Formats: sequence, structure tokens, C-alpha cells
Amino acid sequence: MSLGFSGEVTEFYHRYRRGYPVAAFDAIAAEFTLAGDDVVLDLGCGTGQLAVPMAARVRAVVGMDTSTDMLARARRAGLDAGVTNASWLLGGDTDVTALNSLLGGLGAVTIGQALHWMDHPTLFAAVKPMLRPGGGIAVVTNGSPLWLQDSDWSRALLDVLSDWFGHPLTAACGTDDASQHRYLAALTNAGYDVGRRTIDYTGDLTADDIIGSVYSAMGEDELPPSGERPAFENRIRSAVEPHGPLREPVRVTILTGRV
Repeated sequence: MSLGFSGEVTEFYHRYRRGYPVAAFDAIAAEFTLAGDDVVLDLGCGTGQLAVPMAARVRAVVGMDTSTDMLARARRAGLDAGVTNASWLLGGDTDVTALNSLLGGLGAVTIGQALHWMDHPTLFAAVKPMLRPGGGIAVVTNGSPLWLQDSDWSRALLDVLSDWFGHPLTAACGTDDASQHRYLAALTNAGYDVGRRTIDYTGDLTADDIIGSVYSAMGEDELPPSGERPAFENRIRSAVEPHGPLREPVRVTILTGRV
């Protein structure tokens, strides 16, 4: 699955990607002592799952993403939530240094399940001069991909998707232990004081939730053609529903690097 979050995928992403629990925002705010005069940069903001709720805790949030469609949907989400202190910028991790003169003294930079698309060692070093004392980076993952979990319905889903794509799906999108250890090591090497916190919760799913989440992880060019979509969706339903109830244990992991 590829980085092509645009068009129809944007709405799937907004509707079916998990939101973050309140405890995650509490932990980030406490770690960096975020207050009403702080600015937070949410890098790889997607449709605003982190940025929009974070806006209530600080003076301003800047959401940054490489997709114009994702940014447009994030802006709508913010307006729908009554958020008036969020701004939205087009760009990625390689553009962060250009913001130094505009966004110096940041309380935090948050990255929610997008770091696997980025050059994280370079990014960590580039962000450090932009942070106020006591500020830092929070790398937040919100559970593992639905098709890589330890449950019968997840294994059945993996079989369907592997057959559809013609190869096994193994990428964990930065949620696996090896990636988490690399991120912590890179934060340490960049001179941050590092920490790790986990928050666990369980969610109930429907087959439609699973299908929508699968679509949200596809590039626009990977979505099944409209004529093939009903058969594809029926394959997923037939695979997962016999293993109901469809419950998902989710572990939110927050890696922090504080200056």
C-alpha cells in the first residue's frame, strides 16, 4: 500500500481512521507542559485526527501534510468542530527547516502514525532548534494495521488482502517494536531526553469499518475499480464475519523526545 492519500481515499481516511483517546492528549500536554501560549506543529497531519483535538489545549496548531486533499478535509474537520486556531500548510518533513523563522519556539511537534514515510533522523535534528526549552517531539501510533493483529478475523483479512495484492502484506507502518526502537534511538542520538508511554483500549468493529479502514490505507490508484468493489467487499465480509464479535485491542504508543 502506497502514499497516495488523495481523492476518494481522503474521505475513507477521515471517516474510518481511529481517533486518539483523550488520555493521549493529556500525556502529550503533560510531557511538554503545553499551555495556552504554545504553538504545536502536527506533521503529516492527515485529516486532522491529532491536530483538531490538540487545538483546544494550546494557542494555535499548524497542521502540515503533503496532500492538498487531506489538508482540505482537515480544514473542514476543524471548522465542523468549531476550531478557529488551526492553520494548514502544504509540505512534508523536508520542508520543516524552512519554517524555522516562522515557527520558532514551538511547544511540540506531533507526528501521528506518519513517521514511516519520513527521514526521521534528519527530521529529529532539524526540529530541535525550533522547540522552546521543555518542548519536544511526540511520535504517536494508534494500534497496528487491522490485517496484522493477533486475532482470527485479522488473519482472515490478511489472507484476502494478500491474495488481492498478489503478495503478503508485512509492513507495520512504524507500529512494530523494531521501528519503535529505531525511533527512540534516533531521538537519543539527536540529544533529546526520551520517554515512552502506552495507552490501551478496546474497540468494536463492523465489517464495514474494516472495509473502510482498508480503503483508507490504499493509494487512490489501488482502490478496486467501482465494478469490482462489491465483490472485493463481500470477500472481506465473508472472511471476517464468521470470527465475530469483531473486537480490536488497540495500543496507543507515545514516544517523546524533550529538549
